[in-house]
Amino acid sequence: MMIQAFYTGVSGIKSDQTAIDVTSDNISNVNTVGFRQYNTEFSSIYNNMINTDNLNSSVSNSVGIGTDIQVTGMSLARGSLIDSERSTDLAITGDGWFGVQSDSGTIYTRDGNFGFDENRNFVTAEGFHVLGTKGNNIKDGVLTSVLDEVKLGNVATQEQLNFPKTLKYPPHPTENAEFKLNLGLEDELRTAGASVIDSKNNKNSLKLEFKKSEIQTPPGVQWDVTATTKNIDDETVYDTKTGKLNFDSAGALISTTLTTIDNNGTTININLGSGYDGISATSTTVVQAISKVDGTIGGDLVGYEISKNAEVIATFTNGLQSSVGKIAVYHFQNDQGLERVGGSSFKESSNSGRPIFFQDNNGQNILGTEVQSYKLENSNVKIEVALSELIILQRSFDSNSKIISTADQMLQKAIDMDA
Repeated sequence: MMIQAFYTGVSGIKSDQTAIDVTSDNISNVNTVGFRQYNTEFSSIYNNMINTDNLNSSVSNSVGIGTDIQVTGMSLARGSLIDSERSTDLAITGDGWFGVQSDSGTIYTRDGNFGFDENRNFVTAEGFHVLGTKGNNIKDGVLTSVLDEVKLGNVATQEQLNFPKTLKYPPHPTENAEFKLNLGLEDELRTAGASVIDSKNNKNSLKLEFKKSEIQTPPGVQWDVTATTKNIDDETVYDTKTGKLNFDSAGALISTTLTTIDNNGTTININLGSGYDGISATSTTVVQAISKVDGTIGGDLVGYEISKNAEVIATFTNGLQSSVGKIAVYHFQNDQGLERVGGSSFKESSNSGRPIFFQDNNGQNILGTEVQSYKLENSNVKIEVALSELIILQRSFDSNSKIISTADQMLQKAIDMDA
């Protein structure tokens, strides 16, 4: 019985010491961004049932010779979100892990303290590369296409993200201009205009002036039109074209001879419509002209923002935006099976399984969660709970120490009695 007491005390001290170490580690990382708390679970050693006639007794009918640590499990509870002043600081609001390319391979973390290094690589605070899918719409510092979304690639195709410090949104010159206006029946000057973009990234003006033709050929009505393209200051005229509009007796447009005009080297197709869809000449009220043109002025990069879908969005001085990449969020069949390699860094193991991406009903890879920028996820350790556990474990350690001391005294007395 005394030997059993020794086993009980020694195993209890060993288990308590392990649990104290785990809890102390939790407490020391209470402010470590992305840290996952670990909890210890105990089990009995050689637990045997005691014969008893009272099967309904509330007292345990088993006895063991000590305790052991059964498992040290990771807590998956989300830590509190803390505010940040950087758009590149990220927090995952649900399940998932950021993927990071370290010197020893791919590691996974909830620590979204990211930024750009001197080479414009998207990296962690330690300088490790963040993984994701590139939009492949940047070439030689120029945006080659506008993307609303970058589709997340497969797990094996995720790569290191890099985004240039300077990026140009190229100008797209105006090629088409549409106008709608009722000229009315009175012989009065009517005008319509629009801002148009040339290939040199200049914003110019296109102005149309309508005047009733001096010579009319009944039963329809004829109007003359003069189109002019100028720079925005009206100092330089790029082109002037004239044409004639022929309307039927009801004011519907039958034909026009004005079809194109030059805009500082770019040809603009002028669409005045047909029938009543465009320019008309009816007795209804004359309202302000409506114009519709294509083309966009170029712009320079203002900066990058990250959306809740982990899209890296480039914003330009012309007010336009485009996605240029997507940050990957990985998932595991068993998150608690991940092997810890640092404060808030983990790697896959045979228990966690391989990293995967969630998929929608169409088989497209998706994040399966949302990401918040200007936020970081703090440690999920609750300091008040951890300190209480530490006190309980310390008392348990002291109790097991007394068990050993008492068993030692009893053994000593037994030896003395035998002598």
